[in-house]
Amino acid sequence: MNQLTLFSPAKLNLFLHITGRADNGYHHLQSVFTAIDFGDTLSFRTSTSQKLVSLIGADNLTDDINDNLIVKAVQALAKRYPAYTSSVQIVLEKHIPTGAGLGGGSSNCATTLIAINELWGLRLCTDELMSIGASLGADVPFFIFAYFYKSSAIATGIGEILTAIDLPDCGYLVLLPDEHISTATLFNCDELRRDHPVYDHHTLLGANFFGENALFGNVFTPLVLARSAKVAHAFGYLSNLEHQFGSKTRMSGTGSAVFLPIPYEVNDTAINHLIDNAPCPALFVRGLY
Repeated sequence: MNQLTLFSPAKLNLFLHITGRADNGYHHLQSVFTAIDFGDTLSFRTSTSQKLVSLIGADNLTDDINDNLIVKAVQALAKRYPAYTSSVQIVLEKHIPTGAGLGGGSSNCATTLIAINELWGLRLCTDELMSIGASLGADVPFFIFAYFYKSSAIATGIGEILTAIDLPDCGYLVLLPDEHISTATLFNCDELRRDHPVYDHHTLLGANFFGENALFGNVFTPLVLARSAKVAHAFGYLSNLEHQFGSKTRMSGTGSAVFLPIPYEVNDTAINHLIDNAPCPALFVRGLY
């Protein structure tokens, strides 16, 4: 195999709690991740270039291309398995906005690890890929998990401990305010709650993450709403629809994307009306698994 094209999905956090902080500064969390049918496309092919990796389509993502997680993924595998290394050209078709809490960079990184594993014939197992992914970013293991196990997941630890979970069939109305949210800034906020109780898996497996009275929220939501009028406006638009659909507005990750679960039976005309009247770019997505 010398070329491969893969879909690189975005994700939503159905809830996100911070449960503690490790000695190394990383935060322990509990969340449910679900991959959605909106994302980027990555095309890979081996090349004869003297350069390890050539990346097309990422010019505006980082000041230094070596800071890009796609490049870091290739470099990580090349460092570990130099005997299998060959140059690769990667073309990124980008749709997931950066700084939106949709995991675009982590997804691209995971997709690259999966693709290079195939192109170079490394034959690494899922756990090995997830371990390498965890060294590159906390959300990366989930996207590898979702690709191979075709499942949403309960995440604990720093996000690398994953357990499959079946979710009800549901769509999501996602709003994308034009606001880049700094994850690092929010994690360093003094007012961030870091002591949320940990729910056992039995509780989570039978939980309602969608209903209006759901107990599960996102610890970062009040911080972001207080700092961004654009996100607050989008969140308010969805909140006004909650009674109509019997669900609760959520923010994904550290924002800025916000979403509302929508039953599948809602017709396309109604969905299009909601999208057309949204205060910022919006889309209707479905869970992949």
